[in-house]
Amino acid sequence: MPSEPLYIQIKQYIERKIDQGHWPVGERISTEMELTEQFSVSRMTVNKAIRDLVGEGKLERKPRLGTFVKRPAEKAESPLLDTRNIAQEVATRGKSYSCVVIKHQSIHADQTIATKLGVMLGSTVYYSEILHKENELPIQLECRWVNAKYAPEYHHQDFSKVTPNEYLTANCPMTAVEHTVEAIMCGDNIGRLLEMNAQDPCLLLHRRTWSDDKLISSALLYHPGSRYQLSSKIEL
Repeated sequence: MPSEPLYIQIKQYIERKIDQGHWPVGERISTEMELTEQFSVSRMTVNKAIRDLVGEGKLERKPRLGTFVKRPAEKAESPLLDTRNIAQEVATRGKSYSCVVIKHQSIHADQTIATKLGVMLGSTVYYSEILHKENELPIQLECRWVNAKYAPEYHHQDFSKVTPNEYLTANCPMTAVEHTVEAIMCGDNIGRLLEMNAQDPCLLLHRRTWSDDKLISSALLYHPGSRYQLSSKIEL
């Protein structure tokens, strides 16, 4: 017996039908009543599955006509091997950038953060948590820890007006960057902020940056897998 909730099973069934080409772009899918009878569930359960797929941009409802497969939206993209200002990236795509500063505080490094930043346990570090948006849709959750010794004014910046990347690039020019990427399930908290379901895939970029021999910051950058992609280009 599948362990997933019924609405997830129905959602996965619809996604498989789309991926396998049974329901191409522009095709009307089965009605809610048909899916209700097929899976022997309540109409509310079917409606939940369809609403999720509409919210993810995979389906669209047309009044009095039904629910149709939607053409995939163009994904936002960032270079994997670069550290560009996300506000400039969004503007370059011709979209509107905005952000929400969730946290911006001075903290004492625990064992994990001390290891990430190469500082002593209990050292003062700065932490910022910012939700970046493109046309009001979240595309990145940035959780960043900064060595207070090397960027003492970081804590006093207004990150609703300047991004952490922009400030650090101007004041601690980056000479080395470390990147690690992994795919994760976003979970409840990240999903709520990125407007995703807890079971949806999320791209997580671990980034550490140096200025000369100084380790300046360590960041976790969460991206919705359905709306974002990372790319790289290597000259041979």
